[in-house]
Amino acid sequence: MNKYRWQASALVLVAFMLGCNEFMVVGVISDIARSLRVTVATAGYLVTIFAIVYAVSTPVITLLANRFNRYRTLMVLMLIFLVGNTWSGFANSYGWFLVSRMLTAAVAGAIESLIILFANDIAPRNRRAVLISWLAAGFSIASVVGVPIGTAISTATSWHVAFHLISVLSLLTCVVMAFLLPRDLPQTPGGIKDQLVLLTDKRIYLGAVLILFSAAALYAYYTYIRPLLTTGLGFSTTALNWLLFALGLMSILGNRLSGTVAERSGLTTMPRFYVVDIILLLLLPVAMTNRVTGFGLFLILTLIISVVNSPIQLHFLDVAEADYPQATLLASSLNAIFFNIGISLGSATAAQVLTHGGLFKLGFGAAVFAGLSLIVAVILNRVVAAHHRETALEK
Repeated sequence: MNKYRWQASALVLVAFMLGCNEFMVVGVISDIARSLRVTVATAGYLVTIFAIVYAVSTPVITLLANRFNRYRTLMVLMLIFLVGNTWSGFANSYGWFLVSRMLTAAVAGAIESLIILFANDIAPRNRRAVLISWLAAGFSIASVVGVPIGTAISTATSWHVAFHLISVLSLLTCVVMAFLLPRDLPQTPGGIKDQLVLLTDKRIYLGAVLILFSAAALYAYYTYIRPLLTTGLGFSTTALNWLLFALGLMSILGNRLSGTVAERSGLTTMPRFYVVDIILLLLLPVAMTNRVTGFGLFLILTLIISVVNSPIQLHFLDVAEADYPQATLLASSLNAIFFNIGISLGSATAAQVLTHGGLFKLGFGAAVFAGLSLIVAVILNRVVAAHHRETALEK
């Protein structure tokens, strides 16, 4: 392999490591609750608090980190992550475990933003979309491979061991990146105010809203994917792991599709995907009457509902590089920030729909968010097209 492929592999490995750390708690939540002597509901707050800290800390750290060398900042954040994850592995009380999770959540988003910047810099221009889609796939691979392995390790030994293995992976990743990553990425200095100007651009804040509604559309039903498969479709708990594995594989394919769309047409074809999303989500109650049609619908939704990820990430980076070079790091973090906010909105909506409408009505709440995504995508494409026309006239 040439140097670029080694570098790309190292960045995907970081994404995989971050995904394992974030998602593994879901798979071992019952073991954690029993070990730390709390209820499963209390242990569930670990997921909520992680997402909140992640969403709040990421923009703060990325704004402050702009004044420092990208390589050194990434390595420092990786070491903090390593400390936090190792602490999680040794925690023997709920309070200390919660603090350790908050520490890893605080730096995880900034690490993700930095590896996106490195990917954008080291990849040939015609390969950027592919590499960025592979970074997203790293998280999906973590859910498909890492989470089941972590769950199996927890069942066979202890959930502490699973976290220790992530620490070993983190240490190895740090060593690899120390040798492979460029030391001096090009960057334009700028204060916090200079960077926040990025958010006043209509192309940026519409894109952020698009990500928020897209994530909400996904998690308005995916939050309860287990009861949808078991209670709704009647699959056994034995079959559940295989079904989730299949959905995870489809998610990886979806990320690759996202990269292809970003390379070829960018955001211009996104409205078509949202129309399909809306139709499928509205058909969910009908599809749920049969196992084959119900699970088939979930497979298709998993493939296409996150296609926006790579096109919008490149959109943010392209706008920042062209007009706000001092804010490229902030631009690289917007996808993660607003996706996590969207997760909170979607899961909260799902809880309300489940309470008042029942399991089979979850698709309707998700369809509302998909409809809002469609409207925003159409407006965003018109704004981008108008900007291109104005730029062409000025030249």
